[in-house]
Amino acid sequence: MTSTDATHPRLERKAVAAVVLGNALEFYDFTVYAFFAVPIGEAFFPSKDPTSSLLASLALFGIGYVMRPVGGAVIGALADRAGRKPAMVLTIALMALGMLILAVTPGTATIGWAAQAIVIAGRLIQGLALGGEVGPSTAYLLEAAPKGRRGFIASWQIASQGCAALFAGLVASGLTLAVGEAAMGQWGWRVMVLLGLAVVPVGLVIRRHLPETGGAGEDPSAAPSTLAVMRRLLRDHGRLLLTTFVVISASTVSNAVGTNMPVYAKSTLGLTAAVSTAVPIALGLASVLFPLVGGALADRLGRRPVMVWPRALIAVLAVPAFAWLVHERSAAAVYAVTFLLSALSSINAAAIIVAIPETLPRAVRSAGLSVVYALAVSIFGGSTNYVVNKLVAVSGDRLMPAYYLVAFSVLGTVAALMMPETRGRDLDDA
Repeated sequence: MTSTDATHPRLERKAVAAVVLGNALEFYDFTVYAFFAVPIGEAFFPSKDPTSSLLASLALFGIGYVMRPVGGAVIGALADRAGRKPAMVLTIALMALGMLILAVTPGTATIGWAAQAIVIAGRLIQGLALGGEVGPSTAYLLEAAPKGRRGFIASWQIASQGCAALFAGLVASGLTLAVGEAAMGQWGWRVMVLLGLAVVPVGLVIRRHLPETGGAGEDPSAAPSTLAVMRRLLRDHGRLLLTTFVVISASTVSNAVGTNMPVYAKSTLGLTAAVSTAVPIALGLASVLFPLVGGALADRLGRRPVMVWPRALIAVLAVPAFAWLVHERSAAAVYAVTFLLSALSSINAAAIIVAIPETLPRAVRSAGLSVVYALAVSIFGGSTNYVVNKLVAVSGDRLMPAYYLVAFSVLGTVAALMMPETRGRDLDDA
């Protein structure tokens, strides 16, 4: 017998922290990698052409996304069959392993092509874990939260990303000042990755002791297989999954453009390393506060309006904001544009993360969110940084990231209008 609204476990603050820790680690790694894409490329893909080395590094970043749909299907279905808790323990352990491999693998100059093979394997492991993280953890938060506060509680999934980005920006800036830019390029980025791993043991212990909210009470032998869960998803919810795929894709592109801002500031605008290292601070400040605002608004106004209006504003403001940034080429302009777009995207994402699983029944909730999220993030999260930098390099037009963002924001706005309103819905009636 699974939990119901009458019997859901009390959701304590430490439980929320443990649940959202996986998402925080994901975005910490995402931010650190985006910021240190240049030295990582030099370590594992050395080239006489700096642009080629950077693009190779961004391609390695994208490789991790290949395994996300697999992780979404396998680990997401595991959470629906065996419970949310074992799935969450598995994902954070695999995530830590992947990050550790990246941090400790010697560069190509030391061990040759084996370095590239090892870090690719590490990125694939990490991709498997990250693909299966968001579904079980978000399902847990929704099922354990009071009905009238599900939007706010689930918004901590997004706010945790902002906390991670803010932490990454502060630590990167502090380390750069302490050891210098040369040392950060040689070994400082490895320290950044290792620092993210420090919280993993705490997360593992707390997650193992969380009360269960779904799946664990069923007879494992009678539970449907992963293939059966996926067939049911496609048969009964195919149209909804397509709509949510577009909604998440637009949000993913926004996040990727934001995390690419340090590279954009340094490589495209020609600003100093000191300026670019502080960009994640602006990203993090907006991403900590505004998801919580979005979650509270989603509880008060409904999920759909909070998905629609911030995304529509991004479509309207992106080009003028980037045009002003290119004209000014200042630290203040970079921080202001990053903060504005991140704030709007964060409000939007908070409504998305609660609305999608609320539309799905408990038996396929984790798998459904995991798969659609993993597919969208795999395709666009792994490619956006590469694509926008390539477009700028080929066309010479520094507004290319804005054009790309506008196109996806228009699609995301239309898709959000097609989503059902789920505020106040009983999760067992989905």
